[in-house]
Amino acid sequence: MTPLLLAFRQLTDPAFLAPLLKAGILAALAFTGLAWGAGWAVEHWLMTGGWLGTLVAALAGVLVLAMAIWMYLPVVMGLVGVFLDPVAAAVERRHYPGLVPAQGASVLAQARFGIGLGVLLLLLNLLALPLLIFAPPIGAVVFFVLATVALGHGTFEGVAQRRLDVTAARRLRRRHQAAVLALGAVLAGMAMVPLLNLLVPVLGTAAMTHLLHRAERVG
Repeated sequence: MTPLLLAFRQLTDPAFLAPLLKAGILAALAFTGLAWGAGWAVEHWLMTGGWLGTLVAALAGVLVLAMAIWMYLPVVMGLVGVFLDPVAAAVERRHYPGLVPAQGASVLAQARFGIGLGVLLLLLNLLALPLLIFAPPIGAVVFFVLATVALGHGTFEGVAQRRLDVTAARRLRRRHQAAVLALGAVLAGMAMVPLLNLLVPVLGTAAMTHLLHRAERVG
């Protein structure tokens, strides 16, 4: 898929690395605090102390960290929306010179949309988690389908809102539904692979920026 290949080729651009680093640091701090808090709560509220309390606290910390890995993508998608404008701008400078400055939805509307997308992905992950534990094949399929729609629709509209209002962005997405969902499926597949999922917010933004401008050319 050409938009995604173009995004990969630009991955070393400083504008790509900075947003992911910022959001990754925030997510890591949040998850570390959550793991520490869970361990402290188990040790001080559920146990009387001693080696057994320490063991239970350690296991609770490991469990929370495992959950944190699974929940990384929705959290980062919610946080990184604030920082992704430079990614789309870098793509436009390199591949679409001569564009007028982006004047779409307000920064507040874009941030609200990014946080909403993160919350949606978080809910989808929580819904799919029991299936992944007790019926892994079914859970994986359910997560993949839901993530395809959420990442495809959400990322495209988030990028489009830099240049269009919310209604126009949604209308354009609907006109190019097949291409949006195809790219969303690739992003959803990447989201299921540890470490590779770390690149989804930035690569998804870059690829959808390419898709947006191609869609605008064809109408």
